[in-house]
Amino acid sequence: MSDATAPQRAAPIGVVIEAVNLSYGANHVLKDVSLEVAPGEFFAFLGPSGCGKTTLLRLIAGFARNDTGRVLVGGQDVSGLPPWKRDVGMVFQSYALWPHMSVRRNVAFGLEERGLPRDQIEARVDEALALVGLKHLGERRPSQLSGGQQQRVAVARTVAVRPKVLLLDEPLSNLDAKLRVQVRRELRELQQSLGLTTIFVTHDQEEANTICDRIAVMADGAVQQIGTPMALYERPANLFVANFLGTANALEGRIAQSGAERVFEIGDAIRLPVPAGATPPAGARLVFRPQDVRLGEGPGVPLPGVVAHREFLGASIRYAVRIGASEIVVDTPFRAGDAPSAPGEAVTVRLRPEAALWLAA
Repeated sequence: MSDATAPQRAAPIGVVIEAVNLSYGANHVLKDVSLEVAPGEFFAFLGPSGCGKTTLLRLIAGFARNDTGRVLVGGQDVSGLPPWKRDVGMVFQSYALWPHMSVRRNVAFGLEERGLPRDQIEARVDEALALVGLKHLGERRPSQLSGGQQQRVAVARTVAVRPKVLLLDEPLSNLDAKLRVQVRRELRELQQSLGLTTIFVTHDQEEANTICDRIAVMADGAVQQIGTPMALYERPANLFVANFLGTANALEGRIAQSGAERVFEIGDAIRLPVPAGATPPAGARLVFRPQDVRLGEGPGVPLPGVVAHREFLGASIRYAVRIGASEIVVDTPFRAGDAPSAPGEAVTVRLRPEAALWLAA
């Protein structure tokens, strides 16, 4: 998007969700959801399809109504207000552009509906199109634009009305992989230049990790955990969060006493010491990332296994290794001249118990 200097904006405001529940008949869509988005923050609702993230976004926008709880924008309870009185702007997944209107008319539409004078409308349209780098395409129709350009028009139309909060409903899902990387970077730059509180809905953990300050991971209508991308990746609250934020290995076993120490027994032959300060919950699994273990010699507890298959990923080789009745993933850096292990080969996986987590399923 354009490097144009962003206009002066009012101080950013926060969004607070307090104990919100929402049902459609017998379907309990949002379950006691509470969270807080800080002023000026780029925040994500992340989760699989059907988890309630888009419903929560629509609730903030005013297109859905909560059964219980409150939605506060800038400290004001907006739960009973219609969308046009909430001062929030929403960019829809489909972009929802008027096909018979030019780019300029699409951006001007919301301003015209608000009854602004023509000179103010023209100035704001110019400003918004400059921010997204499309001022030179103002007379084109949406059908004459690329997917990325259409997405920018949708953002410009929303920004032009100067909302207090910007809501983005999976705005990158219609773009190809390469364009998604470019546009998500542009969205982040625009959000920072405007200092605008922004909430972003996505099912793609890479998108959320790369552009958002904090993430709320959702499943089955409830918030599982909230934190920065790194904090969630390193310290997931449960196995769902661990798996949704990247590849995670989870070994099943049981905690047993071995003399004065506790051990984690995997099958009949493998016993891992449980660190003194660890407090595994009942039924916990030993969870670790593929890059936190290694093959061959080195520090860590040895886990005998057999290579099930491997994938060459360029910078690394990903092995699937059978350990007892489980199969884990091990990532090893690739260097020219390396001789990779072959499927069927017996290997030793080295795991440092202090690098692993004990998580409930």
